[in-house]
Amino acid sequence: MEKLLEVENLSVSYFTYAGEVQSVRGISFDVKKGKTTALVGESGCGKSVTAKSLIGLIEKPGKVKPESKIIYQGKELTGYTEKEWNTFRGKECSMVFQDALVSLNPTMKVGKQIAENLKNHESSLSKEEIYQKSLEMLKQTGVPDPEGCMNKYPHELSGGMRQRVMIACAMVTHPQLLIADEPTTALDVTIQAQIIALMEELQEKLGMSIIIITHDLGVVADMADEIIVMYAGEIVERGTARDIFYHQQHPYTWALLQSVPRIDDEDKTILNTIEGNIPDMIYPPKGCSFCTRCPYAMKICEEEKPKVTHITDEHSVACWLMDPRADRSGVPFGRTDA
Repeated sequence: MEKLLEVENLSVSYFTYAGEVQSVRGISFDVKKGKTTALVGESGCGKSVTAKSLIGLIEKPGKVKPESKIIYQGKELTGYTEKEWNTFRGKECSMVFQDALVSLNPTMKVGKQIAENLKNHESSLSKEEIYQKSLEMLKQTGVPDPEGCMNKYPHELSGGMRQRVMIACAMVTHPQLLIADEPTTALDVTIQAQIIALMEELQEKLGMSIIIITHDLGVVADMADEIIVMYAGEIVERGTARDIFYHQQHPYTWALLQSVPRIDDEDKTILNTIEGNIPDMIYPPKGCSFCTRCPYAMKICEEEKPKVTHITDEHSVACWLMDPRADRSGVPFGRTDA
């Protein structure tokens, strides 16, 4: 399948008074046309930094390392000037941020904010055409009384409605790639389901690709074609939704899935957690980043980074448990023949 976006050896660091914080460390992945890729992991694992780097929003003291490559439809983006990034953002690629109330301008009416993106990228349109296109996009997001909504300020709308407005702002120019950073944060489960269904509907209509960023595996269970599991700035496992949910091979992936609440649990009072904390990214571990929290860690995990094992063309994992010499007795996940 044709690739829309290719990321090769992406590394992003923040240079602070305390030292170099290595937020993203040499990750590679691609996004296929018309498909949905999910980046999942705990807060602080590098998901949002990855997303911001794809759209040129890394600001000082942050820096995308020179060895990084971001290739969009055959064009290398990392050397773009600010003017070129401004042309790319909003037209070819748009982003929905996690907090709509913060991201939307509180002093501008909704209609003006949606129209602003059109003005920047389709200057040949008349005022009436811009208004009609903005209104039509708002209608497509399922906002009740879209004409009335165009004349409201963000604080006059509910959280779900603000999120729909954010999606309208991002989608009005019909971008090829939509990056959604925690698009269902702080919304109740009913509204979450509606926002996810809306994104899927617009994807089907417009044929766009989606990168969705979340710590909630439940959100991407039905939506994602490919799931990339990140930990401490690295990719530890990637595969199809079926691979990750039913044939996970990395202990971190397994631990994330165990942390998802289940309605069929007999004990309703205790939720599974992952003990410990993400390592200090100023001094990342020499070996596997997860080894200090992993109940199956071996001596080699502390000393050397695991190599990537390709189980199938679509499923890969970086874990020493995949080594044929590893003792997998007592490991409750994965396939011993993988």
